[in-house]
Amino acid sequence: MKTTLISISASILFLAVSSLAWSADSTTLIWHGHAAFEIHTPKDKVLLIDPWLKNPVNPNAKDGKDPLTSVTRADYILITHAHNDHIGNAVEIANNTGARLVTSGDLGKNMAKLLGYPKEQMGRDTLFNIGGEITIAEGEVVVMMVPAVHSSGMGNPLAGEKEADVAYGGNPAGYVIKIKNGPTIYHTGDTAFFSDMALIGEHAPDVALINIGGHFGMEPAMAARAAKTVRAKLVIPQHYGTTPVLTPDAKGFAEVLGKMRIPVKIMQPGSSLTFKGKKLAAN
Repeated sequence: MKTTLISISASILFLAVSSLAWSADSTTLIWHGHAAFEIHTPKDKVLLIDPWLKNPVNPNAKDGKDPLTSVTRADYILITHAHNDHIGNAVEIANNTGARLVTSGDLGKNMAKLLGYPKEQMGRDTLFNIGGEITIAEGEVVVMMVPAVHSSGMGNPLAGEKEADVAYGGNPAGYVIKIKNGPTIYHTGDTAFFSDMALIGEHAPDVALINIGGHFGMEPAMAARAAKTVRAKLVIPQHYGTTPVLTPDAKGFAEVLGKMRIPVKIMQPGSSLTFKGKKLAAN
């Protein structure tokens, strides 16, 4: 009888703790370097954005380590455009985790046909286009696809004398990700600055993940202008320091934002931030 009571008490305690965890208001954001981010929602759904995990600044990819071994779960993979440093390791991760692909219909179809992304892990529920929005993660997350001024050709594995080196990759895009009981996150992709970013600002992003590397996207000064235009409450720079042609660090960018009185957080590859509701928690 005593054993039974202890067992029942333990079960009640477990359910209580589980309930608290399930209703927790914390969202975790992890930067894997370059444009690759991982989001854990309050209900423990896992989203990966532009998962080039084998980029040279990811600590999990150094010293002969395979960063894919650390990815045990992924529910959704969001791809902003077709360049190799953004598609990254999406196919391997999808095969290992069953993650559904969130991207444009054109890019999704070509990723399936040319790269082998599992066709059954994409569909009308997750493939859409600029101006549209989808609800995923059992209603917890709304993803809006917004414009990006860039290019989007993908490496063609069938390239040869009669086949082009670059295959069609759909339109480049950015994402506004609205998390229930969590922050609204804007990922710019590799966009240049454009004045209609003011419309993105109407969604009041709590966090803006802004490319600052220049050469292929915004130079730091224009990235700072983008941060102001989208009215970001917090800015996290990304897409820099991974190749010689890119801006090597974010110090100058942070200094400009400081003069503009725009909060900025420089993350280190492999580090994480926690949000309680929409606000950054003490990290």
